[in-house]
Amino acid sequence: MKLLHTADWHLGKTLNGVNLIDDQDFILKKFLKLVDDEKPETIIISGDIYDRADPSTNAIELFDEILFKLTEKKIPVLCIAGNHDSAERLNFGSRLFANKKFFITAKTDFEPKIITIDDNFGEIYFSLIPFFEPGEIRNKFFGENAERMSFDAANKFYITEARKKIPKGKRSVAIAHVYVDGGIESDSERKFIGTAGKVSPETFFEYDYAALGHLHKPQNVFSDKIRYSGSLLKYSAKEFDHKKGFTLVELDKNGFLSAKNIELKPKHDLISISGTLAEFQARKKDDSYAYITLTDNEFVYDAAQKLREIFPNLMDAKNKSRPNSIISAPERKFRENSTILEQFSDFFESMTHRTLTENEIAALNEICGG
Repeated sequence: MKLLHTADWHLGKTLNGVNLIDDQDFILKKFLKLVDDEKPETIIISGDIYDRADPSTNAIELFDEILFKLTEKKIPVLCIAGNHDSAERLNFGSRLFANKKFFITAKTDFEPKIITIDDNFGEIYFSLIPFFEPGEIRNKFFGENAERMSFDAANKFYITEARKKIPKGKRSVAIAHVYVDGGIESDSERKFIGTAGKVSPETFFEYDYAALGHLHKPQNVFSDKIRYSGSLLKYSAKEFDHKKGFTLVELDKNGFLSAKNIELKPKHDLISISGTLAEFQARKKDDSYAYITLTDNEFVYDAAQKLREIFPNLMDAKNKSRPNSIISAPERKFRENSTILEQFSDFFESMTHRTLTENEIAALNEICGG
């Protein structure tokens, strides 16, 4: 069986005030083309469909459009809720959607959801494990007065319950939205406190493949069979070197066969680069979402305005030689009985690490009446 694994769409997300819905629409249209080209037998969406629990109208409409086009292809789609999603909103209409081969699980239940799909070698059992807080499992299965549970303990318990419904020796796939210990974080994910949110990779060892969501960097954890497909797009400056796309997985009669990331080019790339203003001004116009650090020896005033001529989608610009706004007491050593010009010269040098030019001195003399 060929699976197409994706996660962390975060529809409706904004980046530095820029709504990315058009970029998400663009890449999801490429995703539909990839589905036509690769012809997967099952599609997996491992949580965080939306960026907020109360998604925008545009985000809902985009998901509705993509979902409609996927169901038209008559390919089973298995989807779970992530920590950004509203379980109540995603759960709406789930029984009706099942008739269209769209299976969504947004809430935990006393009997974890299992979907069985056949290929040429028999049944494959898919465990749909939506994101949940440990307290939800504790209250539902053990009562409010039971001891507190960690994410690791809660997931181990719930997945053990799920595996009770999988016949011994049958191939199986876990779909979960968790932070597996050993995974590499990005700075665009919603953080848990310390290690409390981590789940051990051993939790998924009995599955032939674990299709994970939550971490935005495409990666394997511990083995090729435990994998994050990564987020739909680059959602922070620190993700500039990520290869975003979708994961194509193949299972044979013995279980896991292979997994590879298929990179898709976005409408606008996200870049984080350094250089001098002159170097950037010599470049061709670039519509990437750009995070720029200027390395000029002298402070560049109005840097963003100047850089926006080359990078119209500039996200942030900063000077590497940005003057410090706070100077420690030992650095504030001005000559006694000095003139205002001399005091300013000392101050200017301590802030910029250079001396005033002759033209600047002449201008100051004129201002100060010297």
